[in-house]
Order: sequence, then structure tokens, then C-alpha cells
Amino acid sequence: MKNRLLSLLWAAAFSVLALSASAQPVTVVDALGRSVTLEKPATRVVLAQARHLPVLALLHPDPVSILAGWSDEFRTSFSNEYQNYLQRFPDIANVPTVARHTADSFSVEQALAQRPDLVVLTASFAGISKGQPPEDSVLLRHFSAAGVPVIIIDFFVDPLQNTVPSLRALGSAIGQDERTESFIDLYQSHMQRVADRLADLDAEDRPPVLLHAHAGSTDCCNSPGTGTFNDMISYAGGHNIGSDVLKTVTGRLNFEYIYSSNPMVYVATGTGAGKRANAGLRIGTDVSPEEAQNSLERIIAANRLSSLPAMKAGNAHGIWHAFNDSPLHVVFIEALASWIHPERFQDVSAADTLNEINERFLTVPLKGTYMVDIQDN
Repeated sequence: MKNRLLSLLWAAAFSVLALSASAQPVTVVDALGRSVTLEKPATRVVLAQARHLPVLALLHPDPVSILAGWSDEFRTSFSNEYQNYLQRFPDIANVPTVARHTADSFSVEQALAQRPDLVVLTASFAGISKGQPPEDSVLLRHFSAAGVPVIIIDFFVDPLQNTVPSLRALGSAIGQDERTESFIDLYQSHMQRVADRLADLDAEDRPPVLLHAHAGSTDCCNSPGTGTFNDMISYAGGHNIGSDVLKTVTGRLNFEYIYSSNPMVYVATGTGAGKRANAGLRIGTDVSPEEAQNSLERIIAANRLSSLPAMKAGNAHGIWHAFNDSPLHVVFIEALASWIHPERFQDVSAADTLNEINERFLTVPLKGTYMVDIQDN
């Protein structure tokens, strides 16, 4: 009896210590280098952009349990993924909406009404331009006046630099340091492997790449100029043909320019969701390999791209656009590297990397077809 009582007392003491530790203040440094202190790990998080719910699902075993409010874009623009989360976490249907998916639709009043202990924003959503002081943000000033901590994350504007600090800040803020560091280790090791194998590339070793963004759902051919996708193509050892003529993040390339550039690699992106999903690349959640392949071939034919060198060489591919604005761009980059330099990446499989992330981290695994190659003729 005495031993049992001692055991219960020890168990109670450890429980108190654990609760006390979890209630300790947490200080993190976000993607803008801001030091942000929370009274304790956050349990009521407002996501200004709901597209970042899968990031929470990488870092937290029950992301919906800490979700106090969000925008509506996960339900609308990522409807296939939303249904999978709804099946796993029915309570997601009751999460209050505090915005659509634009900054001008965001309601500070509705966000504060959810009693958040953390608000997660991006710099652009907060209205902070590159080099601009964070204090200029009206949103940040509102939440600061209300005593609500805000962290800025970035997986889009400069993801190659900001992904790790964004993950580390978010993971610490929600009390998931260990799980977060494990994912960061995977991310960094895979990114470093790509960098190491391409370290000796000269400019002439970078084949021209046509990245056809939102293929089929927009006029041909929407392509990246500067920014995220251009940086990823460069990191993967290619040369983005759009960067030579487009001085904006995205723009349209005409047929004459595309054919004169002789792209040796063609990559179409799509999500399989949205108003023009049937016209675009069918890829992503709940899409079969046959559906993805057929839609890729249809898009190439419909956009009169069949005579490009990439098509003749069988080096044409499709990939899920939503790897963008996510730490899962590591999968995107590995896929690009293996398509651009197959001789250097024969033992690397982006699909295997995604499978590992599904098994080890994603609370709601991605199930479907996320990469596809053109059929050999």
C-alpha cells in the first residue's frame, strides 16, 4: 500500500512538472528575424492563410486541435485535401473563418474573437515589403495592441533561405521542437544532397527548362520569370527559359519564343482543383496515375507543344503545383533535379522522399499522384 502511494505521488509530481514545463514562456525568432515571446506553447492558433495547415500537420500530431481560426482557402482552393482532413478530423468543419484568402478580407475583429494565443502570417499578407520595417504593418500593430503574439513565416518569397527559420519558429511556438527538428534534419539532408551533386555545374551544363505553370487552366504558356520557381529550377541545375524575358514573378511566353529556346525539359504544374480543374493538369490528391498521364498528354497536344525537343526526348513531366509555398518544395526540387540531370540522380527518388514524409511526419498523408512522366512512344 505504501509503495503504491509513493508511486502515485511520484506520478503526480512528474505530471505537475510536465505541465509546469509546458507552461513556460517560449521565445522564437521568425522569418523576419523578429524575436517573439509566448507565455506558453500555443494551443489556439489563427492561420491567416489556411494553405499552411499541412505545415502544421508536419509538425503537430493533431493540428486541428490547436486551430482556432483560419481563412477559407483550404476548403475552396484545396478542396480535395480538405475532404481528407475532414475525414480524419471532423471538427475541422467547425473552425471559424476569419478571412477568405486575401489580406483585404482578413478581419482582425473576428480573429481576436477566437481568443488566439498565436497568429501566423506571411510578410506579404501582413503588408510588409522587402526591406520594410515590420512595425509598418497595420495588422501587426493591431495584434500587438491586443497582446497577441504574431510570427511571420515564409515558404514562398524566399523559401530556400526562410524555410528552416520558419519551421523552427512555428514548431517551437506550438511546443513541437523535437518533431520539428527531425523534419528539418530530413529537409536539410535532402537539399544538401542535391546541392552537392550539382556543385561543379557550369553555365553550359544547365539545360533549358520550360515550366508550364497551371498548365491547361490558363492560356499557354504561363511561366515563372523571377522568384520562387526560377530559384528552384536553378537550384536543381537547370536554366529557366522564362527568366530571360520575364522580369516579373510570372508571365506569358509566346510560341515563337518557346520554340526558339529549345527547352530540353518540360514540366507542367497543376492542382486538380479549382474552377478549371477539368481543363488543367489532373494531378494531386485522389488522382490516379492514368488520369494524370492522360491529362499531361492532352495538355501537350492541346497547346501545340508536341514538337519541342523535350517531348521528342521523352523528357516531359507533370507535378503538383501545391508543393510550392510549402516545405515540401524539397520533393519538387528533387523531382526537377532528377529530370534535368538524370545521370546524376539515378539513385534519388522524389516519390520515395514523399513517401518517407508521409510515413514519418504528415498527420494526414498525401494520397494520390503528385508526379507523372509522359508515356514513352
